[in-house]
Amino acid sequence: MEDKRKHIVVLTGAGISAESGIRTFRDSNGLWEEHDIMEVASPEGWRKNRELVLKFYNLRRAQMAEVEPNAAHKALSELEKAYRVTVITQNVDDLHERAGSTNIVHLHGELTKVRSSMDPALIYEWGYKELNPGDKCEKGSQLRPHIVWFGELVPEIERAADISRSADIFMVIGTSLQVYPAAGLMHYAPSHAAVYVIDPNAHELGAGPRVKIIAATATEAVPQLVQQLLNEA
Repeated sequence: MEDKRKHIVVLTGAGISAESGIRTFRDSNGLWEEHDIMEVASPEGWRKNRELVLKFYNLRRAQMAEVEPNAAHKALSELEKAYRVTVITQNVDDLHERAGSTNIVHLHGELTKVRSSMDPALIYEWGYKELNPGDKCEKGSQLRPHIVWFGELVPEIERAADISRSADIFMVIGTSLQVYPAAGLMHYAPSHAAVYVIDPNAHELGAGPRVKIIAATATEAVPQLVQQLLNEA
C-alpha cells in the first residue's frame, strides 16, 4: 500500500555527529596526527601506505563504538511516527541507525562495512573490529574501508537527488553546504517544499523565500523543530 504521508528528507553533515563527540577534520585543520587528510582518505594514500590508512579507520571505528546518538539523532527518528522520512547523510558513522531511523542513505560510505579492493560490489558487514593487512575478500584481494575517498565518485548521489525531488519538507542539519555534490541536494527539493537549515553558521548562507535559517546547534534546534512538525501532523 502506498504511503500517503508527507515525505521529510533530511540531509545531515559532520555537525550532528560532532555533538556526540566525533571529531571532524575541519576542527583539526584537515590533519590527523600531523598527516594530511589526503594521505589517509584518498586512492593515492591507499596505494602509498595501506597500513596507515587502515590504522586511521580502525581508530575511527573504535571511537565510533564509544559514542552514542545525541538528542538530534533521536528526535529525527521520532519523525517516523507521523511522516515518511529519508535521512541522507554525509557521515560514515552509524548514529542515525542506532537512534532508530530506518531509512538512511549514506553518501560517503559506512565505517561498519568493508569492501573488496578488487571488486567494489563485494561489500561486507564488519562492525567495530579492526581491519588489518591480510584481511581479504573471497577473490583474494585486500579488504578496504567502505568509504568514498577524495577523488572517488559518489555512487549514491543520483539516488539521493531523486529522493530530494520528492520532498514535502527538506531539512539540512549540521553541514556548511560546502562539500559537493551533497551540497547541491537542497536545490532538487520541489518549489512547494519547506526548507529548514540548522547549523551554527547557517546565517552565512543567506535565506531564500522558502528557506528558514536556524543558526543553532543540532541538539538545540532539531528536537524543537521535530516537536513542531509532529504537532502540525
